[in-house]
Amino acid sequence: MRRRTTPLILSFILLVTCGAAVGTAEAADKVKRTAECQGDWLPATPTAPDIMNGELEFLDLAPVKVGKDVNWRTDPYRNRSWSMVFHSLRWMGRLVADYETTGQAAYLTRATEIARDWVADNPRRGARTSPYAWQEHPIALRAPALVCLSKHVSASWLTGSLAEHAKMLSDPSLYEKGHNHGIDQDIALLGIGCRYGNSKWSALAVKRLTETVKLDVDSQGALREQAPRYAIYVYERLKVAMDGMKACGRKVPGEITRRWESLEDFISHSTQPNGFMVPIGDGGADVRPVGYDHPKKTVRVFGNGYVYGRTAWDKPESAFYSIRFGPGQKYHGHEDHLGVTYYAQGRDVLVDVGFHSYENNAYRRWTMSPEAHNVPSVVGAGFRNKTATALSKSSIGESRQSYRLTDRAYGVPRTRSVLVNHEEDVMAVLDTVPRGSRIRNLWHFAPDLSTVSNSGGQVVVKDKVGWKATLVQVAMPSCKPVSGLKVVRGGQSPYQGWVSPAYLQKQAAPAVVSPASPDSLLTVVVPGTDKPSLSCAGGKVSLETSKGSVSFRVSGSDLS
Repeated sequence: MRRRTTPLILSFILLVTCGAAVGTAEAADKVKRTAECQGDWLPATPTAPDIMNGELEFLDLAPVKVGKDVNWRTDPYRNRSWSMVFHSLRWMGRLVADYETTGQAAYLTRATEIARDWVADNPRRGARTSPYAWQEHPIALRAPALVCLSKHVSASWLTGSLAEHAKMLSDPSLYEKGHNHGIDQDIALLGIGCRYGNSKWSALAVKRLTETVKLDVDSQGALREQAPRYAIYVYERLKVAMDGMKACGRKVPGEITRRWESLEDFISHSTQPNGFMVPIGDGGADVRPVGYDHPKKTVRVFGNGYVYGRTAWDKPESAFYSIRFGPGQKYHGHEDHLGVTYYAQGRDVLVDVGFHSYENNAYRRWTMSPEAHNVPSVVGAGFRNKTATALSKSSIGESRQSYRLTDRAYGVPRTRSVLVNHEEDVMAVLDTVPRGSRIRNLWHFAPDLSTVSNSGGQVVVKDKVGWKATLVQVAMPSCKPVSGLKVVRGGQSPYQGWVSPAYLQKQAAPAVVSPASPDSLLTVVVPGTDKPSLSCAGGKVSLETSKGSVSFRVSGSDLS
């Protein structure tokens, strides 16, 4: 498989008169376009006219007026991501790229002023230096922008700053091995090394990158950073790195190429039938991968902690589910082990709360906690962060799959079995803990669903056009309906009943909280109906769906 790429559309000023337009074209013809300054590393916002007007827009937040003499300690939103982008100076690189495209010398002049002012105002360990200036990721993202500028500007302050960047990028104590930041650091060091013919720097970058990729991307293509949307970022950045090696006359290590290619499979399987990536970990619900060819398999188990299944490819009405297990939480992961999501009949049904921001506040901490995921908990027991979860059993058929997962995140074994039926859409989940313990679970519905009814162990939800789905919960082995299911929407203290559809956004959404139970809990989600009659006999569970009858067996802690 190969990803189909589209050219980046560059923004430039349209001049009013024909004479001015011709003059600009002639000027642009005299400027050499460079690989260092052209590419998809350039931001869409702010545009060159915005920057010339002293306005910066990052992360879809309102533009900030910085003026001609930039205050590098500007922090208007108290937002770490905004400050990181501000100090990356990629927006300065936008001016240089557009200078190459349009020939407007004013763009290069202003880019030079910005970069020189940054260097003068942000000496390392300076009393007034911004705390973000010399953090490892801004260093890595800023260096390529300065290399780009160096293709048109020769000045000791610029070469000196790039040498300082290379020194920092080479420092092993600052290197983020096995992480997307490490990849950016290697791209930056490779770029500086190639620009100035320093083979020591470029060789170190290639060596480290090979080691980082082997750690960050496993042989199946699963990313260990525990947020599938970062697989897109890593895929794109590895392409930049490989192109940089070739331009530098260096051979691309085969291991990097193989891992890069394997990411495509993981990205495709992580994408729901509606085209949006399932928002696991620090991944927003609005991430839409484009141009990745899908594999043939409809079900895939990734050993690093992901199960993905779907009815079919290229059909928006297809069913889709995800299940989380694997190594304990790290990097961009959340405490979502044993968590499931479910998409059916062209709609999000059970969802992950998603990603809001990187700000260290109460809402961010809640989105990362077990309470923000479709998981079971052991009542009265303390949660053990970063506990690994094992996938102990799986059965994968064409129209039905089942899995069993277990861990000791609460000090005692908790076991979850998941069965997904595709001929008639059903997801069944059985949660079990040892005798003497009590279990509770949480179910987060999509924000466009509202509660119709809640009684007799059944919660019915519907969307605006009247489509309905039902969550049925019974205690096992008695098959007695669970009373006391609670639906929370927009709760503040504590947080519950929220979904983040995009960065810095949140919407109230129905969350079902079960009561504490000494018995195993069987939860069945039936899309498309508000009357799924459920019955049990001799370990067999039968129910009616919108498309017909479905039955499955419950045996101990297993579903089949």
